[in-house]
Amino acid sequence: MVDPDKASEFMVVKDFLVSGESFQLMHHPELDMLFTFPQPSADRLSEYYESEQYISHTDSGKGLIAWLYQIVKGYSLRKKVKLIDRINSGPGSLADIGAGTAAFLDAAKRRGWDVSGIEPNAKARGFAKEREIDLQESISNLTGMQFDVVTLWHVLEHLPDLENTILKISELVKPEGHLIIAVPNFKSYDAHYYKKYWAAFDVPRHLWHFSGTSVKKLFEGKLDFVQTKPMIFDSFYVSLLSEKYKNGNSFSLRALGIGLWSNISAWRSKEYSSRVYLFRKAN
Repeated sequence: MVDPDKASEFMVVKDFLVSGESFQLMHHPELDMLFTFPQPSADRLSEYYESEQYISHTDSGKGLIAWLYQIVKGYSLRKKVKLIDRINSGPGSLADIGAGTAAFLDAAKRRGWDVSGIEPNAKARGFAKEREIDLQESISNLTGMQFDVVTLWHVLEHLPDLENTILKISELVKPEGHLIIAVPNFKSYDAHYYKKYWAAFDVPRHLWHFSGTSVKKLFEGKLDFVQTKPMIFDSFYVSLLSEKYKNGNSFSLRALGIGLWSNISAWRSKEYSSRVYLFRKAN
């Protein structure tokens, strides 16, 4: 699927969050996607998540950017639950892969959904348990099960062994069920503006970097593509973090301007900072 021999170097970027190491981004022309090179071995990958600043594993509100993240997160959770309610015509069975601290599953459970989730990080699973949600460590724990809706909110870019993982994800969706994937878009205006400082590259935690073309091609023949939806707030959050990496500013009006312009330019190009992709499995 992703043939390294067909790839060429796109950019060198740095891990600003944990290690300070540099990694190459390689461009795969047939899929129009990037991949991080070298990718950490499975036994080392968890080391790159060991940071209090990795918000999705901590529910932390410390610091201005983290505080803003949590404010927007509450609004986004309501929007996500409305989306799954709409496409499924009400509550059903839900699996969230990369569930983090299970905030989304908790919101869906309160709406009447029967929830399951996958989260490899033990600390995050501990926070989920405080919400009375028991998360599984691996997709393999759900083998043989199927769900009305399967979601991956900014998770696909983290998953090693992409080809086999996509097959497993597709198998979790019931006939006539739906898959929802949210990923950053390296073709957005804010990505072009910040280049190697663009926070959504987030190497080496992000192993893959998608365009609209690549997401559709990766699931071709497995699920039917339905539509995409923009994630408007992501450009602001990513730009704030990118500005911090580039200039050391914990808050920047320029970053908010870049985030706004990224959304404005995307009205025509559709190249939003992050997008939600909706797929459906045929009966």
